[in-house]
Amino acid sequence: MKDYQQKFLNIALEAKALEFGNFTLKSGRQSPYFFNAAKMLNGSNLYELASCYEEAIKDANIEFDCIYGPAYKGIFLGSILSTVLSKNGKNYPLSFNRKEMKDHGEGGNIIGANPNGDVLIIDDVISAGTAAKESIESIKALGANPNLMLIGLDRQEKGQGTVSARAELENLYGMRVISIINLDALIQFSEKDSGYTEHLSNLKAYRESWGA
Repeated sequence: MKDYQQKFLNIALEAKALEFGNFTLKSGRQSPYFFNAAKMLNGSNLYELASCYEEAIKDANIEFDCIYGPAYKGIFLGSILSTVLSKNGKNYPLSFNRKEMKDHGEGGNIIGANPNGDVLIIDDVISAGTAAKESIESIKALGANPNLMLIGLDRQEKGQGTVSARAELENLYGMRVISIINLDALIQFSEKDSGYTEHLSNLKAYRESWGA
């Protein structure tokens, strides 16, 4: 695990954004862990979080024209990432969506710059990939190219078929999906850290049932 990946994991654990137990996901699956980036909402954590996403971009050597953050977690993730990137002279247009259409003022459901060119979608987690597909289709409808997605945690789960949600997105849309950490990294961490070994069997069982 690289330094920025370990830092991301440490922040998530300290803020209790990453928790172990028994959780029901949006997909209806029962999971032994849950990740909620909203629990990292304070100034210090956000800055460190943005630096992790920035390092992941450098590590993956990707280029893009604008940033899109899906509601709701993508809103603050896109905002802090664009702010950190601007310090290095990279001033990217930023947009995000609202859950409902607005029929007054600027109208529509897009806030900020209209997505254009190659779009980087930023979010906290990918599970079955349903929400990601909604964002991709929205961006395509605006004439932009959603060819990159950067997420904090890839749960490495099956999508609608037998392959992972990540593979489904890459195959269906010809895009590249990058994550800072994934389920395999959580399992490796739990194997090495005595404070989390009690969760190891449940994590492995979940990977056996839903992993791809």
